[in-house]
Amino acid sequence: MKNLHSIDQLLRLLAGILLLEAAFFWLAGTAQGLAYGAGAILLATGAMRFCPVYRLLGIGAGPSASQPRGGVALALGLVLLLAALAGGSYASVFFSRKVFLEEFNGMNNFYKQTLFLTGKGQRESANANYDKLLPAYLLFKEKYTQYQPYTLRGDAQLVADLGRVDTILKDVNGLVRNGDLHQAHLDLEKVRPVFQDVFKRNGFSMLSVALVDFHDTMELMLDAGNAKDAQKVIGLFPQVNDKLLAVEAEANDPDIQAIRKNLDAMLALSKDNAADKLPAQAEALKSSFVKVYLQRG
Repeated sequence: MKNLHSIDQLLRLLAGILLLEAAFFWLAGTAQGLAYGAGAILLATGAMRFCPVYRLLGIGAGPSASQPRGGVALALGLVLLLAALAGGSYASVFFSRKVFLEEFNGMNNFYKQTLFLTGKGQRESANANYDKLLPAYLLFKEKYTQYQPYTLRGDAQLVADLGRVDTILKDVNGLVRNGDLHQAHLDLEKVRPVFQDVFKRNGFSMLSVALVDFHDTMELMLDAGNAKDAQKVIGLFPQVNDKLLAVEAEANDPDIQAIRKNLDAMLALSKDNAADKLPAQAEALKSSFVKVYLQRG
C-alpha cells in the first residue's frame, strides 16, 4: 500500500535527483558513494510512493495516498523535477569548471611569482613565494587527483601530469633555497607547458584562465567604484590592468576591447574626481566582462 503524500513524494524525488547530481559532479570517495546510495533510495521510494521505514513506524498517508493525482499538480511536479535535472546538471558542469580554474589561478599566482623572482635573481622574495607555492600545489594536487570535474573526467593523463608537476616543484627546492637561481628558473619553466597541455586536451583555452584571473582583481575595483572611492580605484588600476593585458594577449576582439574601454574609463573618472559616476561605470565594466565570460569563459 502506498504511504507517501504527494508533497513527500515530490520532495523525495527532488532530493534524490540533487544527491545524484552532487555525487556525479562534485563528490569523490566515500562521500560520493553515500550520496549515490541515499539518492537512489530517495528516488526509489519516491517513485513507488512507498517508504518501508514509515511502515515500520506506523506512519501512513491513509487512503488518500492511493488516489490519482490531478493533471495540473502532476504536470507542475514533472516540470520542477526536469528543471532540477537539467538546470542542476548544467550549473554543475559550469561551476565545477569555474571552481577548478579559480583554484588553479590561486595556486598559479604563487608559481608565477616564484618563476618571475628566480628569473630576476631575487632569492629572498623567491623563497617566500616558493614557501606558499608548495602547500598550495599540494592541496590542489590532492584534490584533483581524487576528484575530477566533469570537464576533466575523460582525461586519463591528468593524474600523471599532476604528479610530474609535483616532482618538478620539489626537485627545484635546493636551487631556490641556496643554489643556482637561473637554473631554478629554467626548471620551473617546465611546469607551464604541462598545464597548457592539460587545458588544451580538455577544451579549455588560456583565455578562460586569463579571464578568471582578471575577474578576481576586477571585483576589487568594482567594489571601490560602487563605494565611489576614486583613490582606491586609481591604486588598484595597475594590478587590474596587468591581468587584462594577459587577457588581451590571448584575444583582443571588439568584446574584449569593450572591457578595456570600460576599465580605462573608470581610471579616467577617478582621476577627474567624478566619483558619482563610478558606480554606473563599474556596472558597465562588469556587464562587458560577463558577456565575454559567459561566451568563452
